[in-house]
Amino acid sequence: MQFETSEKVDFYLPRVKAFIQDHVMPVEKNILTKEIPENERWKPHSEIEILKKKAQENGLWNLFLPDSELGAGLTNLEYAYLAEELGRTNFASEAMNCSAPDTGNMEVLVRYGSDQQKDEWLKPLLQGEIRSAFGMTEPDVASSDATNMQATAVHKKGEWVINGEKWWTSGAGDPRCKIIIFMCVTNPDNARHQRHSMILVPMDTPGVEVKRMMHVFGYDDAPHGHAHIKFNNVKVPYENIILGEGRGFEIAQGRLGPGRIHHCMRSIGAAEVAFELMCKRAMTRTAFGKELARLGGNFDVIADSRMEINQARLLTLNAAWKMDKYGNKVAASDIAQIKVVAPIMACNVIDRAIQMHGGAGVSQDFPLASMYAHLRTLRLADGPDEVHRRSVARLELAKFFENGKS
Repeated sequence: MQFETSEKVDFYLPRVKAFIQDHVMPVEKNILTKEIPENERWKPHSEIEILKKKAQENGLWNLFLPDSELGAGLTNLEYAYLAEELGRTNFASEAMNCSAPDTGNMEVLVRYGSDQQKDEWLKPLLQGEIRSAFGMTEPDVASSDATNMQATAVHKKGEWVINGEKWWTSGAGDPRCKIIIFMCVTNPDNARHQRHSMILVPMDTPGVEVKRMMHVFGYDDAPHGHAHIKFNNVKVPYENIILGEGRGFEIAQGRLGPGRIHHCMRSIGAAEVAFELMCKRAMTRTAFGKELARLGGNFDVIADSRMEINQARLLTLNAAWKMDKYGNKVAASDIAQIKVVAPIMACNVIDRAIQMHGGAGVSQDFPLASMYAHLRTLRLADGPDEVHRRSVARLELAKFFENGKS
């Protein structure tokens, strides 16, 4: 791996930092501190729409897409540096059209969508005119094993008839969310990983019922939201299937690799914010006649946090580099490793920052409580730690069996 940043990173990174500092942070402070009437909480923030126009004007748009015509033409490694900066704020990703789940859904449509699907759904997503959701996790089965999926789509007379329930469908609370990429069983008699397909389901299709918005540690994350949705005899054209029948897992693997780089680097950005707050608090508050930094082993707390952040960053950048150089299959273990390491590291650093702040750390006066809720949830999103550890262990053990050892 080369440690020098590329010309593209050197071009975009200072511009992203400046845009966040000059435009995003003032807007974010205003949004997070203003009183929003209960009947308006699920309306998109008008200030973000203004930021989106500014980002487009500044060429800071769709930076995540490696396609040079549709995005910035950055590699996974190059975009990773920018993703860390985006992770320092709540709204920078959306302002630059780089927020999940839209990024993953756009990547799916770019790679696997038909021309018709691209015209109808990819184009407005690329323009930031609509939002999207991804339906995979289900309430009645252990979704850590995606083959447990119970939702079905049956082909009848040129249509898919869809039934089932999904929850933690992030983004579906936003009124701008117009389309769901829905993963379900279409070919139950096929081999285990060839039974599932991904189908485009417009949110306004009859039979799509948003039952409730899920709360994350008490936060409902309005206006984004995480929906529990019921699909009751939902009918969409057969042509809404992506790539073909039984290819859902194939698409999922292509989708999740880059997304995990994005998640992990944003986690590192959040950890850096928590670390900075911790250090400032440690040097500006006193107890028992000393700065907090000099009490209770807090030097160790600060040192451990810095080392853990740096370790996670290097591991993630190495995974991104390996994806670019050798492909997702060769980088599979590295991708799984970072999905465990980065969120745990961020949770640990944020927890220490909360401890350094005392009661203020869990209050609305600091972002630490909401940051912790988000990062702790990330240890479950895109597969729990245990699934990724299992993947790493199996890949490591396979080396010994392949070499004829036991």
